[in-house]
Amino acid sequence: MMQDRLFVYGTLMRGFDHPMSRLLSAQADFLGAATVRGRLYLVRHYPGLTPSDNAADLVFGELFRLHRPRELLAQLDAYEGCGADAEAPAEYRRELYPVTLGDGALSEAPSEAWTYLYNWPVAQLPRIASGRFDVELPRPDR
Repeated sequence: MMQDRLFVYGTLMRGFDHPMSRLLSAQADFLGAATVRGRLYLVRHYPGLTPSDNAADLVFGELFRLHRPRELLAQLDAYEGCGADAEAPAEYRRELYPVTLGDGALSEAPSEAWTYLYNWPVAQLPRIASGRFDVELPRPDR
């Protein structure tokens, strides 16, 4: 059975006036705020998440349960540039990643959800130290 949960941390979150954010909201159930261990970078007008082993590195986002995961993930993969037709290396890769439902208190064991991880070098990118991609950052047109 295919995993039906998706963690988002950028342009796919609710409240972003973007067609793919609206598509996700229409085709999935919002489960709540969630966190993952990682570092967030400002790529352009959108963020990229990279893994981290440091417990202090948290990225804040939202967790969804997808109604039809195969179909929706295929559309989101195309949007994120890692679909079947993407050239390697893709900017993002979709992986199952540990996610904790809630505001960052790691009191429960994380469960896994699909997450888009940034797949290119980040050395020249500004880090979003707060781990939150929100209204203070530029809104995307991507």
